[in-house]
Amino acid sequence: MHSNIETRYSNHPLDVKTYNTRALRSDFLIKTLFIPDKINGVYSMNDRLIVGGINPVTSSLTLETVDQLKSEYFLERREIGIINVGDDSVIEIGKESYSLKHKEALYIGKGNKNVIFYPSENGNALFYFNSAPAHQSYPTKKVGKQEAEVVTLGSLENSNHRTIYKLIVNSVVKTCQLQMGMTELKPGSVWNTMPAHTHDRRMEAYFYFDLADGQSVCHLMGQPEETRHIWIKNHQAVISPPWSIHSGAGTSNYTFIWGMAGENLDYGDMVTVSITDLK
Repeated sequence: MHSNIETRYSNHPLDVKTYNTRALRSDFLIKTLFIPDKINGVYSMNDRLIVGGINPVTSSLTLETVDQLKSEYFLERREIGIINVGDDSVIEIGKESYSLKHKEALYIGKGNKNVIFYPSENGNALFYFNSAPAHQSYPTKKVGKQEAEVVTLGSLENSNHRTIYKLIVNSVVKTCQLQMGMTELKPGSVWNTMPAHTHDRRMEAYFYFDLADGQSVCHLMGQPEETRHIWIKNHQAVISPPWSIHSGAGTSNYTFIWGMAGENLDYGDMVTVSITDLK
């Protein structure tokens, strides 16, 4: 077995108000995603999203089922979204091969049995993925920046000038419930998802990368009236329950991948919180 998936349970917001730094990091931060020649990650009880990293180095890695799924193969009752955050590499699905360049995405629907990840020929293959339960099978589709729905928001004056690439969303790719995208902050900007928001009908996970050595992101979470924070390094992820905001500011600009699972595919289904109302 080349797969290591840890289980994380759901948290009540009243309980989280009593957590110290260690407890917050233990329950919500995913410190290590990429381990050479491993498929590594977390199975969250929040909408049963799996957040993980795949790092084939010396040989290919097959997407195997894990104990939490009690299934014959990984995608028997699931869909998966993958974004390449490393060097150019190849994913094989059955008899079809897909070449993924840096920051390109691949959606794979329910029912695909043989999914293989190959090492990069000219660097380090790093595949970040989110997987959610699925009730219907939709076609595999590769999505690059050119095919994404693109939105630019914020301003340099407010330190939040950013471009959002909606890669795996229902306006671009047919999915059951999974949605994924990528937000790039412009040089000089550090704030993401501000004004903050919550969405009761789905949970979310953030993965931070393109963060320079020696830099960090202060990720904000918790209920708007009583927020908490977690300091995050490059190539780390954080789980955001439906009741929590998910925002942050870095000590330099960076890129992050957002992934959502739940019962609503409407990207705009959220409750925005005024900046001056945060506590």
